[in-house]
Amino acid sequence: MILRIFSPDSFYTKRARFAAILWTLLILFACFTPSADIPRVDIPLIDKWTHVVLFGVFSFLWLCARPVLTSKRVISLLIISVSFGAVIELLQGLLTFLGRSMEFWDAVADAIGGVTGIAVFIIPAILLKNRFRQL
Repeated sequence: MILRIFSPDSFYTKRARFAAILWTLLILFACFTPSADIPRVDIPLIDKWTHVVLFGVFSFLWLCARPVLTSKRVISLLIISVSFGAVIELLQGLLTFLGRSMEFWDAVADAIGGVTGIAVFIIPAILLKNRFRQL
């Protein structure tokens, strides 16, 4: 079902591609906004949860944009997601004028988000595929 909705020539796939590009740009904007411009929030671990959500949606949208479920594709997307998060953290550490810092645990949260986004797409796709096969 999910693979049918996001088939390569589907209207939804084209929309997902657009959304994935916009989401990628949003991540870049959010991660390179100077720290002085970010409001302080007193919720424990909100920064880490934000990273998990940002990169979970990132992976999910890119799978929707190109829904070819092969192990090579999934591993490639995971590597891209983890690398993207790591490069952002590295750049935050190098671009000190932004007032941001490189944090290992942010990169870990990015990786967890990437895995979560992939799982949220793949698990229902596999379950629904097996369910319809039984009918």
